[in-house]
Amino acid sequence: MSATPPNVPPGGGAPPPYDPKTQWRIYREQQHAAWRAQRDAWRAQQHAWKHAYRGMYASRVPSLVGPILLILIGVVALLVITGHIPAREFWTWYGHWWPLLLIAAGLAMLVEWTVDLRRKTPVRRGGGFVGLLILLAFVGICAAGVTGSWKWMGENFGNNGFWGHFGLPEHNLDRQVLNTPIPVNATVTINIPRGDVSIASGDGPNAQIEAHLVAYANSDSDAKKIFDAEAPNAAVSGSNVAISSQDNDHGQVNLTVILPKTAHVTVKAGRGDVSATGLNAGIDITAPRGNTRLSAITGPVQVHLAGGRHNFSAHQINGNITLDGNCNDLTFSAIKGGITTTGEILGEVYIENVSQPINLRTSVTDLQIASLPGQMTLDSNTLRVVAAKGAVRVVTHDKDVDLSQIYGDTYVKDRVGRISVAPAGPYAIEAMNGKGAVNITLPPNAAGTVDGRTHNGNVVTDFALKVSGDADKTVTGQIGAGGPKIVLSSIDGDLRIRKGPAFPAQPPAPGAAAQVLHLKTPKGETVQPVTQ
Repeated sequence: MSATPPNVPPGGGAPPPYDPKTQWRIYREQQHAAWRAQRDAWRAQQHAWKHAYRGMYASRVPSLVGPILLILIGVVALLVITGHIPAREFWTWYGHWWPLLLIAAGLAMLVEWTVDLRRKTPVRRGGGFVGLLILLAFVGICAAGVTGSWKWMGENFGNNGFWGHFGLPEHNLDRQVLNTPIPVNATVTINIPRGDVSIASGDGPNAQIEAHLVAYANSDSDAKKIFDAEAPNAAVSGSNVAISSQDNDHGQVNLTVILPKTAHVTVKAGRGDVSATGLNAGIDITAPRGNTRLSAITGPVQVHLAGGRHNFSAHQINGNITLDGNCNDLTFSAIKGGITTTGEILGEVYIENVSQPINLRTSVTDLQIASLPGQMTLDSNTLRVVAAKGAVRVVTHDKDVDLSQIYGDTYVKDRVGRISVAPAGPYAIEAMNGKGAVNITLPPNAAGTVDGRTHNGNVVTDFALKVSGDADKTVTGQIGAGGPKIVLSSIDGDLRIRKGPAFPAQPPAPGAAAQVLHLKTPKGETVQPVTQ
């Protein structure tokens, strides 16, 4: 068989002449045909994959994590806007604990995945909330950074201003401001926007005021201008004495003031510490920033704080103390009058030996104690009272409440936490809790009438009381011959009525020796304990 040349037309004959355009057209048509075949094959494969995928995952189910996050953000924002949660306290908390949000979201996704494995038809979960998680993590990092910056600035910048920590030399100048007699029972007003104020009483009639001026400047001439601008002035007009200085962020004025014991003092401080001792006519203090220490004061004490970073301590005060505003740590000891505080407390509270009523109110805790010959401590997790005389009333949430040696009726209402009450006599008790146990400790020879109930909790009693119910349990009956009412309730917690030691003979005597420490001392200072 003879092979026909590829360029010979059918039927034979001479081959056509070579035409490049015709050859190029034929080549392009062949390429287009091959490309169309590949496209059709790819579409068919995609179509098959799509149907197979739909067969495996018949439905797409949205994740619950996203809606829960949105609801949580809305609830928290509403509580912050309405003032139920202090904004700064929330951001401080969130900056510290924000990784828990990622952990909770991850656990929720694991639960969803476990549930999906049990489905007959697998599903796909939407992941649109991942971007929201990333945003919340970023906000948490920023909050942690800002909180750390607040702490760093508070510890390193203190009240010395901005410029003293950026290379500007410090210049100092001591100056006597006033040394003159003032009338008996004079009213002294001190207004220092930047600097410390130390006040003490003297034996004579003179008011003595010394100023230590600080300036941050590159030259002596610049420092002199700052000294002249911030130099304090003192004016005596009848029974009124006014001491003031101008604010200057390149320096500060530290005052040492000695006054007659009978002078009544009003201090308006800006950035600085305030200390006063030995005054017999009371004191009124406004202090946005810094620390305040008072001791051996007779007469009323009025304190107005702001900013939340203020530490306040008062010792041996013969008068009432009224304090309002946000603060950090509070310490009170040997107070002959009463104590009233309103505002947020970001740190710790220590109170002991108070002769008159204590009223402490924050957005979390409302505490009332008739008198406190013993001591009380309060922090973010726990409220503890030992040896209180008279009625005690506590309304709080998210705290463990521990009351012992209470010489009076007790009322406690908590939301989440543990309540423990140990009265020091046959007194009435009313303790209500949300999610948490209620523990009552009574002596073996106690007397009272018990009415308790709990939902989803157990009842444990060392006394012969009637316990009934299943999910909703009740405990009723008399202890001994009956007497004061003991009313207990918990929505989701146990009720325990225990036998303890006998009642104490009497409350501790006021003025018992105790070691009193400031809860926190400024950087570089040492505070010795005071024995009273």
